[in-house]
Amino acid sequence: MLSNRLSISSWSLHRCLGPLRWTFWNEETSTQAMTVEDQPCEFELIELPKIAADRGLTDLELCHIHFPSRDTSYLTQLRHTFEDTGVRFHTLLVDYGDISSPNPIRRESDIKYLKGWIETAQITGASAVRIVAGEQPAGDKASIARSIEALKELRDYAEGKNVAIVTENFRSLTSTVNSWSSIVTGDPNSFQTIVDFGNLAAHEKEEGIRYGAPLAHSIHAKPEYSAEGEVNEEAFCRLLAILAETPSTAPISIIYDREGNMWAGIERIQNIIKRFDQ
Repeated sequence: MLSNRLSISSWSLHRCLGPLRWTFWNEETSTQAMTVEDQPCEFELIELPKIAADRGLTDLELCHIHFPSRDTSYLTQLRHTFEDTGVRFHTLLVDYGDISSPNPIRRESDIKYLKGWIETAQITGASAVRIVAGEQPAGDKASIARSIEALKELRDYAEGKNVAIVTENFRSLTSTVNSWSSIVTGDPNSFQTIVDFGNLAAHEKEEGIRYGAPLAHSIHAKPEYSAEGEVNEEAFCRLLAILAETPSTAPISIIYDREGNMWAGIERIQNIIKRFDQ
């Protein structure tokens, strides 16, 4: 059964949760900076756990770009909202950082920045923080080595805070299965990972799911669409079948980022997964 462990990422509601707060590296100041992208606010982030519970979802993954505040009082309130609804804050997804950068100033600054989000995860009760493995070219051995060392440092930092560190097949350094696997299993204590269907190249989708699912902290179930905007249900179910053959019991986050009503798009994908189980 796949439909009894469904989750969503807040990215699937990125046109509903208000402004997006994007982090970027400012080359002139050699530090992180933020740009704000206006979006409609149909409901607040802090309301999302109850909305998810009402829709039968067991877990949530929240992107760092959706946090309107990191004040301790707000983060504590968010934690209580999760606890009150029984929904698990499974992953805090930090969508910034290049821990593989050859620039030591950038790398060290990004690691420090990411430690701040680990502290945020601790306060909110998130079980893990997803770290981008790197933005350097796939297969670059020096970049892979830097990424592994940084992930180990972040894991050591998070360990005493009861927060796990996971990565994902996300951005350029993990854009091929070979490069991704070199990082995930590059340390004797393998890193957990997120498996995103949509981030796998077409010729590596099936291989990537077979490889990554047994190590998965979560699965990002993102289907392909036709030119008319319809889900390619046959192709999506083929990937779900491969997932079902693996020993993975990780939550499955529905990823929807198309035009139109986002809840309707999420429900279409959810219904396909339910039909697959039947």
